[in-house]
Amino acid sequence: MTVGLELERLTGFPLFHNHMTVDPLMRLFPFDSPAFGRLVSEFRHRIFEEFVATESKGLIFTFVWVLDDPADRAFVNRTLKLFTDRGGSVCFVELEPTQAERLRRNDTPLRLAEKRPQRDVDGSRAFLLAADKSYRMNSQGSFYYPDRHLKIENTELGAEAGAERVLAH
Repeated sequence: MTVGLELERLTGFPLFHNHMTVDPLMRLFPFDSPAFGRLVSEFRHRIFEEFVATESKGLIFTFVWVLDDPADRAFVNRTLKLFTDRGGSVCFVELEPTQAERLRRNDTPLRLAEKRPQRDVDGSRAFLLAADKSYRMNSQGSFYYPDRHLKIENTELGAEAGAERVLAH
């Protein structure tokens, strides 16, 4: 999200970060419920449909992609097609700081302000650790769209420098 905010500042493209759809739904439905999964996917897709119908030149979207989850893959494929069918260009940027760094960043003031569920720092930390054990969260050298992929190890890299690397790519 912080790299996305820097990209927004540098490009003028709006940032649509993951928690803009997650947080309102988590107030009503458990994260792992079928209703939550359906709604978050549908809300995002409808937002993308409306966005591609505008004259806007770009959009920054952040998303935690569970790479071994068929539902996540289907969502990404559907989203990619929506943009590319209208002549859009899509670049997947994978940020890969160490787990220790992600845990450190998990309770920074900006993250706590922007991501309501992470205000429960202990619960958020437990969720992050469990997800790392249960799912493939990084490409590990194999990505579905290698020609559209930029991977940045950003443990020691600030958000502005990360955003500048994305723009250079």
